[in-house]
Amino acid sequence: MEELNPFTIAQRQLDQAAEIMGLDPATHELLRWPLRELHVTLPVKMDDGTTRIFHGFRVQYNDARGPTKGGIRYHPQETIDTVRALAAWMTWKTAVVDIPLGGGKGGIVCNPKEMSMGELERLSRAYIRQVGRILGEDMDVPAPDVYTTPQIMAWMMDEYSFMRGYNVPGVITGKPLPLGGSQGRNDATARGGVYCTREAGKVLGVNLQGATAAIQGYGNAGQFAHLLAEELLGMKVVAVSDSRGGIYNPNGLDPRAVIAHKERTGAVADFPEADNITNEELLELEVTVLFPAALENQITALNAPRIKARIIAELANGPTTPEADMILYENGIYVIPDFLCNAGGVTVSYFEQVQNAYNYYWDLETVHKRLDIKMTAAFHAVHETAQQYKVNNRMGAYIVAVARVAEACKLRGWV
Repeated sequence: MEELNPFTIAQRQLDQAAEIMGLDPATHELLRWPLRELHVTLPVKMDDGTTRIFHGFRVQYNDARGPTKGGIRYHPQETIDTVRALAAWMTWKTAVVDIPLGGGKGGIVCNPKEMSMGELERLSRAYIRQVGRILGEDMDVPAPDVYTTPQIMAWMMDEYSFMRGYNVPGVITGKPLPLGGSQGRNDATARGGVYCTREAGKVLGVNLQGATAAIQGYGNAGQFAHLLAEELLGMKVVAVSDSRGGIYNPNGLDPRAVIAHKERTGAVADFPEADNITNEELLELEVTVLFPAALENQITALNAPRIKARIIAELANGPTTPEADMILYENGIYVIPDFLCNAGGVTVSYFEQVQNAYNYYWDLETVHKRLDIKMTAAFHAVHETAQQYKVNNRMGAYIVAVARVAEACKLRGWV
């Protein structure tokens, strides 16, 4: 049976990289585990007057290269192992794009779709009251993630500032612009992935102008990937899906029309200018680029043999299992791994921290230019390392990132 525990997968991926690199046993063992984690219990007054108890986490995986950084997720199936895995991936993600941060992650077990704005605000503030003691611009800087928004970040920043007694915009990124957010943050994850896809086209000799793409997952990253693949690369997106199913039109889908349909109906299904398809069918379409932008473990040993895309650009975290990775690599499918492909979000979050720190804000063109430079350099470092070691790109990305974190741990004298 395939292992689907995300933290076990994250550890196994590290183990493989450690073996290929010849990493010493102490450093290897240190990097297999979070340095610290905090579990919190949150009583929250609901609108009907009752009090509900929620459970949350904050994991600080490794801070050898700088303050930990990572999103906060609100999800009914949130688990500590998912948060640990994502904190590990954030550690490798900040290292692979070479920004001076470590990796962290947070989460609350809740269903935000069933909560009012007032309940969400009270929950968000309760979380910061408990977790705030280990947060700070030089310690740990959260950001938005699954089902959290700039508004939620604003409440959290306000609660933390209230606790400290003065305004601390830099404690959280992904904030609204009037509270110290950065230009370009909203589409940064997708934009970074599209820059990587552009570079993949170059190294593979694949012309992306007019080429087809399919997008699984139609939240923030998926919607912006649709707009930007068309705008920046001239691609034709023929299929998209969300949790309720997908749509397909071989002549291409107009992103603005699909987004408007989803906003109106709550799903992409039944879009008038397309046929309904399942999520499973979408993954197996014959397209040039497949963007998995939904949840983890979508491409497994079961469906990997049927995937026909030339390039897989992973905008989601952990969408491909290790068994699937091997199959895709053997089949000559070029995978741009998640913690490289979706690192645009954390890169612009880092830009936001920098702008908060010196209280001077950049224009959109500057953000895009600096993001492009970071993502392009990271892409080529990974591609060249994968070629050098004759391994797939995920291993290439691990080798680049783990070497950088290991070096920082050694220089500090930890191992």
